[in-house]
Amino acid sequence: MRLSKGSFRGSHWVFLLSILLRLIFAQGDTNSNDAAALNALASNWQNTPSNWVGFDPCGAKWVGISCNSKNRITSITLSSIGLKGTLSGGDIQNLSELEAIDLSYNPGLTGPLPASIGNLAQLLNLILVGCSFSGEIPAAIGKLSNLKFLSLNSNKFSGSIPATIGNLSQLYWLDLAGNQLTGTIPVSDATNPGLDLLIHTKHFHFGVNQLSGSIPSKLFSPNMTLIHVLFDNNNLNGSIPSTLGLVKTLEVLRLDRNSLTGPVPANLNNLTRLSEIHLANNHLNGTLPDLMGMDSLSFVDMSNNSFDSSTVPLWFSSLPSLTSLYLEYLNIGGVLPQTLFSGSPLQTLRLRNNHFNGTLDIGTDYSNQLQLIDLTNNDINAFTQIGGGYNKQLILIGNPVCNQGNTFPSYCKMTVSAPPSYNTSKKCITLPPTCPSGQTLSPNCQCAYPYSGTLFFRSPSFSDLSNNTYYTQLEQGLKDKFLQYQLPVDSISLQNVFVDAQNNLEMSLGVFPSNKTYFSQVDVTGIGFILSNQTYKPPPTFGPYYFLGQEYSVFIAPAPSAKKSNNLPIIIGAAAGGVVLLVLICLSILIIRRKKTTRLEEKSQSFASWDPKSSGSIPQLKGARMFTFEEIKKCTNNFTETNEVGGGGYGKVYRGTLGNGQLVAVKRAQEGSSQGSHEFRTEIELLQRVHHKNLVTLVGFCFEKGEQMLIYEYVPNGTLKDSLSGKSGVHLDWRRRLRVALGAAKGIAYLHELADPPIVHRDIKSSNVLLDENLNAKVSDFGLSKSLGADGKGQITTQVKGTMGYLDPEYYMTQQLTDKSDVYSFGVLLLELITGKKPLERGRYIVREVKSLLDWSKDLYNLKNLLDPSLELTTLVGGLKQYISLALRCVDESSAERPTMSAVVYEIEKIMRQAGVNPSSASNSSSAVGSTGTPVRHPYESDGPSDYSGDVAYPRIEPK
Repeated sequence: MRLSKGSFRGSHWVFLLSILLRLIFAQGDTNSNDAAALNALASNWQNTPSNWVGFDPCGAKWVGISCNSKNRITSITLSSIGLKGTLSGGDIQNLSELEAIDLSYNPGLTGPLPASIGNLAQLLNLILVGCSFSGEIPAAIGKLSNLKFLSLNSNKFSGSIPATIGNLSQLYWLDLAGNQLTGTIPVSDATNPGLDLLIHTKHFHFGVNQLSGSIPSKLFSPNMTLIHVLFDNNNLNGSIPSTLGLVKTLEVLRLDRNSLTGPVPANLNNLTRLSEIHLANNHLNGTLPDLMGMDSLSFVDMSNNSFDSSTVPLWFSSLPSLTSLYLEYLNIGGVLPQTLFSGSPLQTLRLRNNHFNGTLDIGTDYSNQLQLIDLTNNDINAFTQIGGGYNKQLILIGNPVCNQGNTFPSYCKMTVSAPPSYNTSKKCITLPPTCPSGQTLSPNCQCAYPYSGTLFFRSPSFSDLSNNTYYTQLEQGLKDKFLQYQLPVDSISLQNVFVDAQNNLEMSLGVFPSNKTYFSQVDVTGIGFILSNQTYKPPPTFGPYYFLGQEYSVFIAPAPSAKKSNNLPIIIGAAAGGVVLLVLICLSILIIRRKKTTRLEEKSQSFASWDPKSSGSIPQLKGARMFTFEEIKKCTNNFTETNEVGGGGYGKVYRGTLGNGQLVAVKRAQEGSSQGSHEFRTEIELLQRVHHKNLVTLVGFCFEKGEQMLIYEYVPNGTLKDSLSGKSGVHLDWRRRLRVALGAAKGIAYLHELADPPIVHRDIKSSNVLLDENLNAKVSDFGLSKSLGADGKGQITTQVKGTMGYLDPEYYMTQQLTDKSDVYSFGVLLLELITGKKPLERGRYIVREVKSLLDWSKDLYNLKNLLDPSLELTTLVGGLKQYISLALRCVDESSAERPTMSAVVYEIEKIMRQAGVNPSSASNSSSAVGSTGTPVRHPYESDGPSDYSGDVAYPRIEPK
């Protein structure tokens, strides 16, 4: 076929070249549904990684995103990067191949954990440590049958522990500590699951909550494999169940700081693997537990209980691993055996406020690790000092031995001080350098920005905090683990070691970069992942831990991924070809834009005149008034809170009254708002030259003193979205919805066919349709709008913008904008009007749902379960079939098959007549407030960051 000269216009070349580029790089594209879901999820967040640009997370190697060989997203790991926002349930559930989610150490993440997360059937790890999630932990989490690691500690979750967690048969790690959980610990019954079913789980970490009730006897059984039971710092009562002694795998037991009563079960000494037992600060009674035979015990704390009076137990001298013995405020009496001090690696002996008596003789072969013997307030009357005596900390204050003369030995004086806290030393050979502001000197004497946080060890087996050997082992172990994962770590710093109020060993951690000043975002998420996922196992002396990282806000760009040398010719060829194609595209776009700009300049003089004396270039407009800041300040009563009627990412909206009595809505952008100066000017320029009863009227604007304010007519009855959701109190029956559809259609048709030049709105959605006092529809928000060619039937290449769920898939795929893109969005709006459902909700796309269920031969066309119940459509109503047919024509995948908006107006008018409604009659002027008197939410109040710009994710529409 031969082409005549000039038969291809520039726009055709752009179209063909864009398709060619997509074909070249198609194999690297992320699964479209996954990309759409991730982009939608990211729209709810601030501070996403710097390379989260475009529509190909897998191919572009987005920070924190891992993909499999089929380009499905399998993990999201984004710790410590300062994320803010919420976790959108409708989006997260669409990432159906996710195996790991780690959003730890982002305290700006708030709101509830969506129940739809239970739909992620492949999920293995769900880790949200140190965020600010709140509300109840959803019961749907029990549907994650493959889950192995559930760590929700250090958030603000409330309510009870879901019994459905008992369904997670593969669960290894369960950490719910550090929240505000209440209620009892759930166990199974005839109809419900419970935690007793978790026989493969090794970690029950429930400390620092508000759990109450008794510890169920059924919770423990001999077939369990638990190694950590941490129930400390709660409100648990009742007795310790004897079934606990059946879990012979147990290594750490913390029941301290509760209200437990009764005796300690006699079979507790069956737990021969137990290394730490914490029962302090309860109301336990009966005899002091017998720990004989528990040879692994290193840390014992049973202080502050109500045990019966007893003599020194035999097990005092029979625990070969004992480092720390805390038995304070009890009723123990008798003489301490000398073997207690020499038969074990004892470090700390705290026996204050008991009845120990006789002579204290620690001998000469006492443990060289013994740092403290505290026997304050006992009945000891003598101390034998052999070979110069014990030269560490000995406290005998309050014993008779200190009342035997006027000369008091050191152990009878208040001179004891804690050893200095551990701090990693610097290895500077010469005078250490002075670091720039914000940087810190590393142990290797290099100035850098460290990644910082706090380590919490929940039950270390040692109590000698001055033993540097422990910390140097920890430093080396951490560094080795980071290097094992090829992270650029130079050195580790530990600072300020102490025991906190929850009896955790706490210390500050600093991780310093190697051969650079900053970590990259990839580095930081890698370090955080190792710590949040418990990939690093500390030396056994430290026991279980958790980490809370700080936001790392100073980044360098991620390094480009390495390429294999044998692919070099291909890479060079592809790059060269890509450059040529891009040059051609750029030239074509420049030519098109120049022609278009010339036409638009001839058509519109709205921004032709500027005031050079003002700051920021103020347009002089014919149709809209320019207000001074003082005028707006006065009409809104100095922006008082009582006049505030809405707000969103751009700023706040205030009700105002002009001098002539006209009510207005003042949309005041805040500094750094989501509405930039371009959108601000676009809306002014378009609205001042379009006038229609179904378009919101721009009264004026203010661009003074650094302010960006738009002044609209006041529209009292909120948005269509709020009416459909019930938030506004406005009830819309079938006839009223048809009137709203007709009004919105007329407004859009005016933009397409009567505006000069024609305008594509680009963001038609229910939150941009306002309802006046008579429920007439007014289309609003023109910040994303675009002018088309003079004939109104052309197409332009433009950056894709719109809102997820309403966006035309053909526009996304080709980046060619036409008026049919608005028609598609309006078709989605029509479906939203009769279903009352969001276009994208819980993984369901309304267009696909209607197409898949539709059956013209069945009652209500098989859409009964989709239709809005408030419509009360129990039978077919006039025009419903034609309405659905029109909506589906509007959302046809091919723009050529969609009707024009003028045709849509004509069809809706026919439908209204079939429904017995006169299209030309005035709207029903009855009150728009529901029977409950619910206050109307203001139409300008934002429902969140809904606008997309750049490469936009879009759910692929599967053919029927």
